Amino acid sequence: MSGLARDKYMPLVDRDSGDRTYPIWLLINPKYPAVINGIWRHVLDEMQDKVYRELQSRIDTKNIYIRSVVGDCGIVPNTLNWWGKEVASEIKILREIIEEYEPKILITFGGFPYEFIRRVFSAKPEKGPKYWSALNLKNEFEKAIANFDLSQTNVVPLLRRVNTSDKDQEAQKYLDSTIKEQYFSHVGRKLSETIIQNKDSLEIWIR
Repeated sequence: MSGLARDKYMPLVDRDSGDRTYPIWLLINPKYPAVINGIWRHVLDEMQDKVYRELQSRIDTKNIYIRSVVGDCGIVPNTLNWWGKEVASEIKILREIIEEYEPKILITFGGFPYEFIRRVFSAKPEKGPKYWSALNLKNEFEKAIANFDLSQTNVVPLLRRVNTSDKDQEAQKYLDSTIKEQYFSHVGRKLSETIIQNKDSLEIWIR
């Protein structure tokens, strides 16, 4: 691929930001950095509201670690078979970083970051990113919350976008009945309840 062709795919944000020692990490597809404002900001608002009502405290968000799972948009795969050497190298790098810093909560946005992190943890069977429809990601979110355990790293998948364009009829039905505000409220409430239950084991609070 020529330099000019690759340039148009380069991410518009830094590869990573924040503090790797912070217990919560956000993992994104470099093609879609807008998820931080479009999804995470709204979910966080819901979380902070519930946390404040329950604990009269807030989550200190200034050091949350945000990372693009790959450094170049041009190597983001879109089928099961197109996971080239560059992606395998990125998986190895992130695996080593996670082993070193041991984050407690990894929040992913959309199908590719979720499948990427599954491969970091050698989850089987491997799936193509397109397998991860809105409905499948929603089911994985519920499983992650139900099985949450701070003795290990917890992977919590969120949607990359909330709309009714999913070709899967079940997913479309789910999204039709769960508009953006309801989705943000639901996942924000579930995440905050889980964090509140583990409040004494998480160094994430504003002092």
